[in-house]
Amino acid sequence: MNLEEEKHLLQQIKTDPEKFGVLFDACYQPIFKYILRRVADYDISRDIAAECFLKAFLNIQSFTWKGISLSSWLYRIATNEINYYFRQHKQYTSSLEQLKNRGEFDMMDSPEYVNEKQLLEKELEQHNEFKRVQKGLTQLDIKYQEVLSLRYFEKKSILEIAEILNKNEGTVKSLLSRGTGKLRKLIMNAT
Repeated sequence: MNLEEEKHLLQQIKTDPEKFGVLFDACYQPIFKYILRRVADYDISRDIAAECFLKAFLNIQSFTWKGISLSSWLYRIATNEINYYFRQHKQYTSSLEQLKNRGEFDMMDSPEYVNEKQLLEKELEQHNEFKRVQKGLTQLDIKYQEVLSLRYFEKKSILEIAEILNKNEGTVKSLLSRGTGKLRKLIMNAT
């Protein structure tokens, strides 16, 4: 979805909240996978994603278009929720149930998603390198985790990361450089 399409969708959502489902359908998978790569637990990732989309749904009426994409806004919410999870070290309750009860959109407990869970968990188990990187990543300060995850797992540009984290591009570049060095050192010392 390009910026013009997102801007148009935002206008539609503000007049018809059921159109939020279009945004959800377009962005759920990338946001969920970003969260999963950060926390490496399917169920916790699903809960965090649910909380992310609930907050987006509840706050989209106050979202002011400033040329920053809705997907960047969702990544920002997801990043904040991940950080909150790491600070609290406790699981969230699934907030999508609240949206279902309000009749906003259907839950995704279909066999397709159960299969997806099994495939993603198997993929995580099979990639020892990912595990080492993810373990090293969790040992870094949150500021480094954010930029490294967005850059290398989500393939976001420096500009996109700056928008998501509300930082200037120079700061993002500096955090990437320092974070990469720190992560490299942690991984080398672990082997």
